Amino acid sequence: MSRVGKKPITLPAGVKVEIKDDQIVVNGPRGRVSNRLPSGITVEQAEGGLIVNRLEETPQARALHGLARSLVNNMVVGVTAGYTRVLELVGVGYRAAMQGKNLVLNVGFSHPVVVEPEETLEIEVPKATQIIIKGIDKQQVGNFAAKIRQLQPPEPYKGKGIRYEGERVRRKVGKTGIAT
Repeated sequence: MSRVGKKPITLPAGVKVEIKDDQIVVNGPRGRVSNRLPSGITVEQAEGGLIVNRLEETPQARALHGLARSLVNNMVVGVTAGYTRVLELVGVGYRAAMQGKNLVLNVGFSHPVVVEPEETLEIEVPKATQIIIKGIDKQQVGNFAAKIRQLQPPEPYKGKGIRYEGERVRRKVGKTGIAT
């Protein structure tokens, strides 16, 4: 039995869950998230929480048991607390700004890069070198942060680029001059 899969999911006050066939919808104070359950996995509502079960003992069902529980738990956490990802811009002249709803990045290209966020995400730029991405869907927040980071990933020689907050970039030693 999956150690993660058999742990019950507690539902905080104000969170409502609807389960129809293989679709699960979670409503909370921050919004509404829906997701499809993998085949062979069911979710039952018990008093004060949810229990994720598998219908058969196949290797695929065992593999998806813990995953399905984690996805449902992420939905519950998303509609109550939400998810946040912070990006830092490191480099001379690297900066970010909001232009309406769009994010404008100057990250070493000859032109500014305009990134249009998805409807469900909130983007904040408190400083010119910091971007905060907020949302209720953990996967959307992470994918959007990765999309922005991919524009100019941190390089190992000078450390310039877009990185996650707290990310450590392994630095390489550059060329050394040999005196002849």
